[in-house]
Amino acid sequence: MPETDAPALFMERSLHPAVRGYLHRPADPAGDGLILTHGAGSNSQASLLVALAEAFSAAGFTVLRCDLPYRQVRPHGPPGPGDAARDREGLKNAVAVLRGLSPGRIFLGGHSYGGRQATMLCAEDQELVHGLLLLSYPLHPPRKPEQLRTKHLSDLRNPCLFVQGTRDPFGSIPEVGDALKLIPAQRKLLPVEGAGHDLSLRKGKSAGGDSLEAKILEAFLDFFGKNS
Repeated sequence: MPETDAPALFMERSLHPAVRGYLHRPADPAGDGLILTHGAGSNSQASLLVALAEAFSAAGFTVLRCDLPYRQVRPHGPPGPGDAARDREGLKNAVAVLRGLSPGRIFLGGHSYGGRQATMLCAEDQELVHGLLLLSYPLHPPRKPEQLRTKHLSDLRNPCLFVQGTRDPFGSIPEVGDALKLIPAQRKLLPVEGAGHDLSLRKGKSAGGDSLEAKILEAFLDFFGKNS
């Protein structure tokens, strides 16, 4: 894959909430764009997001990994009870920004809390993006499988690629598989053997020896197809 430039700090203050993060511009753009955002307690510099952004950018995607509005206000700690709606507005603004930078399809991706907010946003606005990349979807709180976060999934009309570790306490592979049946759109589940909620592996390699980000990129391109 071609080399890419170092990611640049990005800020768009004309929108409210503002869009803040890092922009990865590919050396050989294919036209598509991907937004990546983080989980609760993390930020746009999470190692998983950085690795994915570099892999997708090398494949021709313009990638914006962004801090959710709650993280822009508070540098540490999880989102508060009243933050979710504003965080979804922030993601909507990030989509608008990236649409101005990428002429092709726009995808929205998020880890854990960020992915959940992405699904809720797209359940409300079904034409917003072409598809979703959902990393460690927090199906339920750990040890509380009865508290399912699935009510909105029946309103999703976007193709969805879910990536879930086999040791994720927020949702087992069978549980996530059952939840996917609620989505009336194309969906696919990519299990990551031995990974927990952060999707990290002891040796940084998934089954078969390839890096996790390479496996996710391969599954993404297979599921969504390349920009024609």
